[in-house]
Amino acid sequence: MTPRVYGTDHTDPSPGPRPGHVYRELSGGPLDGLLVDVTGWTEDQITTGALLISPASAYGPGGRSSYGPTFSRPGGPWVWEGDTP
Repeated sequence: MTPRVYGTDHTDPSPGPRPGHVYRELSGGPLDGLLVDVTGWTEDQITTGALLISPASAYGPGGRSSYGPTFSRPGGPWVWEGDTP
């Protein structure tokens, strides 16, 4: 099964990764298994991570889930750090 990219529509017939794009996999939390497209992001942005809107966060729809790289695997999956309103 092809992983879905964060932000693609649920009805998109091709929600998977696109050629020529750079992705980080999300690990844990409400967005576990999705990919985030980081194409065009600066190195600082990629090493900082992101607050992503999540319909299943601890704060309900519109809440945000924090994901970021780990020190041991900076180029690896982004891990869930918790939720925020």
